[in-house]
Amino acid sequence: MGIAGRPPLSNDVPDTTTLLHFRHLLEEKGIGKLFFDAVNRCLERAGRMMRGGSIVDATLISAPSSAKNAEKKRDPEMHSVKRGNQWHFGMKCRTGADAGNGFVHTVEATAANVRGVTAAARLLREDDKAVCGDSACLGTEKQEEIRSNPQLSAIEYRINRRPVPQGFRQCH
Repeated sequence: MGIAGRPPLSNDVPDTTTLLHFRHLLEEKGIGKLFFDAVNRCLERAGRMMRGGSIVDATLISAPSSAKNAEKKRDPEMHSVKRGNQWHFGMKCRTGADAGNGFVHTVEATAANVRGVTAAARLLREDDKAVCGDSACLGTEKQEEIRSNPQLSAIEYRINRRPVPQGFRQCH
């Protein structure tokens, strides 16, 4: 028996299709964004949210490659991507976090195969002066969306370079 005489929680976990429908309902009604924006407004009013710089990053959210929707097909929002020598199937959760305190100010879910350089602009704030990111964001400042926007093109992009493999020399 679980808590308060109830069966263990594993019996209460919804199936993949139910979670997918719930996620789509939240997206369709904009409820998740409403909650997220409300929390950010509270942080800002309390003086906890800094301004002027963001850190952008992505986390791979793996899904079983056998996951099927109600039509017995793979979820079209999920794709495969290779990291190192291993293939992963799923989505990426991309975040823009305040560089001063680490609080997340922007969240976006994309298919796993969407490149970080193309998604980075959507994770920035209007008042950012500097942006830090990993090597997946190399070339962000060259994207048309950035170059054509005076505010975004004025940002200082501090992007880490890819590590140099052992035995190779870095060219200057």
